[in-house]
Amino acid sequence: MAVASQKKRDQLILHTALTAGRIMIENGSEIERVEDTMTRIAKNAGAQTSQLFVMITGILMAINGEVGAQIEPVKRRTFDLEKIAVVNDLSRRFADHRITLQQFADQLDHLDSINRYFPFWLQLLAAALVSGPLEVVFRHNLPDFWITCVVGLLGWWVYYVLNKFIQIRFLSEFTASAAIGLLAVLVVHLGLGNSVDDIIIGSVMPLVPGVPITNSVRDILAGNLVSGPARGVEALVSAAAIGFGIAMVLQFL
Repeated sequence: MAVASQKKRDQLILHTALTAGRIMIENGSEIERVEDTMTRIAKNAGAQTSQLFVMITGILMAINGEVGAQIEPVKRRTFDLEKIAVVNDLSRRFADHRITLQQFADQLDHLDSINRYFPFWLQLLAAALVSGPLEVVFRHNLPDFWITCVVGLLGWWVYYVLNKFIQIRFLSEFTASAAIGLLAVLVVHLGLGNSVDDIIIGSVMPLVPGVPITNSVRDILAGNLVSGPARGVEALVSAAAIGFGIAMVLQFL
């Protein structure tokens, strides 16, 4: 009975650590943070040893040498830093013995099953407030501030709708950037804006893959020479999709 009980607990430890790691990777965490969190969970749960191998496409983990290694695939990647913060908070509460391992696992399963992302209207507002101010910062073109906010908002609306139904992020980025280019040309033609280039530069800022680039550099500096370059390639493909969308519009208009 004691052996069976220990194996059941080891399975729960593996499930908890793997679920936490997968949630963090899926929502934009760097690999070093994932490894540290999973190791701490296993240690605080009483595992004597733990071995893990973390990549952006999957996690392999084993503990105590009694339970076989388990693999947790990572099938999607987005950016939701709030979920990462929730996982970190749960890990700290578990380390302080404020919640049990079973409660930790249950709350992770609940977090994984719900969509805690910000409402669509708030995303649109954030896209507008990113586009306009950055256009002024980069190009010092105050008269085009408000129209850049509108074009950036509409560009994010196109990206959100396509990404929701097509679920191919690179195609959504390409189409959204092309829409931004068309709108920029249109508003300048109608006399609502002054500079096509300035409006485009500000409006594409919400689409720029800043988090993947940052995480790629951090992973490489931490010695993760597989996940780091992989994130970098993903960011470069996103940047290329955005650039091609703008270039296509400017080439034909």
